[in-house]
Amino acid sequence: MANSGVQLLGFALAFFGLIGLIASTTMAEWKASSYAGDNIVTAQAMYQGLWKSCVSQSTGQIQCKVYDSLLELPTEVQATRALMITAILLSCISVLVAMVGMRCTTCMAYDKQQKDKVAMGGGILFIIAGLAALVATSWYGNRIAVHFYNPLTPTNARYEFGKALFVGWGSAALTILGGAFLCCNCMGGNTAQARRYPKSAGSPGKDYV
Repeated sequence: MANSGVQLLGFALAFFGLIGLIASTTMAEWKASSYAGDNIVTAQAMYQGLWKSCVSQSTGQIQCKVYDSLLELPTEVQATRALMITAILLSCISVLVAMVGMRCTTCMAYDKQQKDKVAMGGGILFIIAGLAALVATSWYGNRIAVHFYNPLTPTNARYEFGKALFVGWGSAALTILGGAFLCCNCMGGNTAQARRYPKSAGSPGKDYV
């Protein structure tokens, strides 16, 4: 029961991480206009995401525009799109694989050792997906910081971290942590089984001199 509980905890964390990755990818606030410095107009705020850019007026009105051309987008946006979509697809595959390998399901119940290996495979895929999302969000955040501290960047053209970045970082951490729980639980179960059933026992005659 303890092993099944750890598996359920890891699967739940990774599943919530998947939901967060989807939410982060679709959010429009990957970077938000900065109000640092003097002579900053606060009547409107600009947000940019992976798929569209938005302008929020002080009256509460929000106008968004979807990016027209894919090839005209900056390199960091294109690469972040690819990595986040890859992370989401890998997480979806991991959900299916982990469900087959978890001990609370009836699939492959006849072979528990093989079932644990399948669960470990799902955990490894979750970790890879989380790392892909972590690389994407960290690289995008690094580009924001580089442009912000660049003295050649105009003050009114500087951006800061948006809400989507923090959601992406948290989701990537949950996905990696959930995958690690699945892998550690399977490794611990195999070790306990090996200790419980030794390979061979010594001959009684060898105990006497």
